[in-house]
Amino acid sequence: GPPHGIQVERDKLNKYGRPLLGCTIKPKLGLSAKNYGRAVYECLRGGLDFTKDDENVNSQPFMRWRDRFLFCAEAIYKAQAETGEIKGHYLNATAGTSEEMIKRAVCARELGVPI
Repeated sequence: GPPHGIQVERDKLNKYGRPLLGCTIKPKLGLSAKNYGRAVYECLRGGLDFTKDDENVNSQPFMRWRDRFLFCAEAIYKAQAETGEIKGHYLNATAGTSEEMIKRAVCARELGVPI
């Protein structure tokens, strides 16, 4: 992404010579974590290279951040196994405090999912 440039993203995804295809998952609010993960899976399985959280997707009572992270990671790995391609999802790890944000970033790293 912007901090690294397109070449780093292409290297991570092993995609060259064509545009990278991605989208923001919608609706941004209202889905359960499981259904959100399913939307990520369907997009990646359908041919997108990556998906991303909307900036408003954080941690709501109907979709807690940890559950969202887990279902998104599962979706990525399932889509990769089925397509044979490297896929990605950019998680929104923002939080009310820097300590909480670091906790979320560490969780994402442990799952192997970028933020």
